[in-house]
Formats: sequence, C-alpha cells, structure tokens
Amino acid sequence: MKEKIALLKEKIQSVRIKTPEDAEKFRVAFLGAKGELKALYQELKTVPDGDKKTIGQEINALKKMAEDVLNQIDIEEVKTDKKHSNDLSRPTYENQSGTLHPLTLVKSEIVSIFEKIGFSISEGPEIEDDWHNFSALNFPADHPARDMQDTFFIDCPNPELSLRTHTSSVQVRVMENQKPPIRTISPGRVYRNEAISARAHCFFHQIEGLYIDKNVKFSDLKQTLAYFAKAVFGDKAKIRLRSSYFPFTEPSAEVDVSCSLCESKGCSVCKNSGWLEIMGCGMVDPNVLSACGIDPTEYSGFAFGMGLERIAQLKYRVSDLRLYSENDRRFLQQFQY
Repeated sequence: MKEKIALLKEKIQSVRIKTPEDAEKFRVAFLGAKGELKALYQELKTVPDGDKKTIGQEINALKKMAEDVLNQIDIEEVKTDKKHSNDLSRPTYENQSGTLHPLTLVKSEIVSIFEKIGFSISEGPEIEDDWHNFSALNFPADHPARDMQDTFFIDCPNPELSLRTHTSSVQVRVMENQKPPIRTISPGRVYRNEAISARAHCFFHQIEGLYIDKNVKFSDLKQTLAYFAKAVFGDKAKIRLRSSYFPFTEPSAEVDVSCSLCESKGCSVCKNSGWLEIMGCGMVDPNVLSACGIDPTEYSGFAFGMGLERIAQLKYRVSDLRLYSENDRRFLQQFQY
C-alpha cells in the first residue's frame, strides 16, 4: 500500500499543466469519482486495523497535494489556448430577459386606470351567435355590419355563428346575468373582414366599458373619459366629443383627445387639427337595456369602446398596425421595462 502511495505521489509531482484541458484531465485522473485517490480510499478497507490510521493520513496528504496543484495553477498561464479556454473566474453574461408585448402593456395600464374607479373585468367567447353580436345590440336585420364584407361568419351547421366584431357582446352577457348596478370593462380580441394595411387589420383588440345604474347621465360619461385621458396622456390632456351614430347608444359621440405630440398646435400626426380620435361612446340605448332584461324606465347607463392598437400608436408613436402581429424582435425589444 505504501508503495502505491509513493508511486502516485511521483505521478502527481511529474504532471505539467499547460492548458485548461490538462487541468481537467488531472482532476478526473486523480480527484475524480473514479480517480486513483478514490481507489486508494477503497483499498484502505483491506489494510490491517493497526496500520489504517497511518495509511489514511498519507492518503489524505496525497489528496491535499493534488488539490494544491490545481489551486496553484496560474490562470493566465492556462489561457494559452484561447479558442478552447473556459475561464471560471470570468463574470457571467447578463441574462437577456424578455418583455411584455406593447399591446399587453397598454391593456394593463388601461385596466388599472378603470379598476381604480370601481370597474370590474369581464370576458367572453370570441365565437358568438347573432343575438349577442348583433340583435341584442339593436342592429337592424339589414344593417351593413351583418354583411360578409365586415364579418367573418363560421362555416358550420349553425349559420348564425361568427367571430365577434366587438367586445360589446361581452357586455350583453354581463347585462343578461347581472343586475344593476353594473360597472365593467371588457378587453379582448375582435375580428372584421377588412384588408390588411398600415392602418387596418382583420383582427385587433378592444376595451369597452359599461356603466348602468339609476340616474346615470351623459355628464358622468364625459367626466369618466376626461379622467381616462389625463391618466393615459398626461394632466394637460383635454377631450372633445363629436356627435356620431352607433346602433347600441343614443345619443352617440366620437371622442377626440388633444394631441400631446404638438400640444394641440398642429402636426402631421393629428393632421394639423390638434386633435386625435381615440374612441366612440354614448348612452346605452333603451332598446338594448330591454333586450337584456333591464328596465329602461328605472335604469340608464353609458358605454364606450376603444382600440388598443390606436391607443398604443399614440402612446408609442407606432406608424404601422402590422408591426403588432409580425413578432419582429427588433420592434418588441423596444418595449423592455
């Protein structure tokens, strides 16, 4: 046994480590789980009890010698083969974390804004029937939105199924299943049969809001939207409402916000008007309330809806809607936080 220890000691002393590969081979040969020192420890079991202590101490000293050989290696000296070097003392590269999609960031911000004033979140299916997508929302049977040019109808045994064209269908489901007061927003993806361009897409994202209670007035709607505009675009933001038409609201209005890029002085983004259109709104039509089982003589309410892509365009100055769905890392990495 002592002869094996002496022979192994000579082998350790004779080793010359010049590259990282040499160091790894040395470690495996002498200190590894199947190395020569491990074999000596196994053989120690066969040594007479009277000699075990002495032999064990010699093996321990030999192990320390091998460890010292590795610990005393000059790091710069073993870097001579840079192509294959692995410098364990070198700091690691910073992990490249991902980021949320810009539409997700805008959605989260808007949801947070309305949650602060008591709005809940409601969601519904993207495949809808005619009742929830059109009829309950006061769309006449001959309304243009029912035409194949605007709606993706599903080719299945049920001819009334289609991809929802707005998240107002979610509001119908809420009104059918919940008694007033109702205060909710409905974010989600919607679909329309439109040509894809920088300004339009066949699918996009909406957030629609609904508030129904006793004595709800148009002034409540205006105050809510003014609060939203300032929360998103800054304290200097102002809104204006222009008369419009939607089947499910009466009266109806388009909402513009003052252009924050030029401070309403006029620029190419706002077409020198100083205003940017951001959403539609209005008081819920009594026919819609009745269709959903709510008494319009007792309750009133307002509704509004906006496109997330539109808000994100204004907030981040994105000029092409298609960028949101192309999964281009160069575009998405700009939104890290």
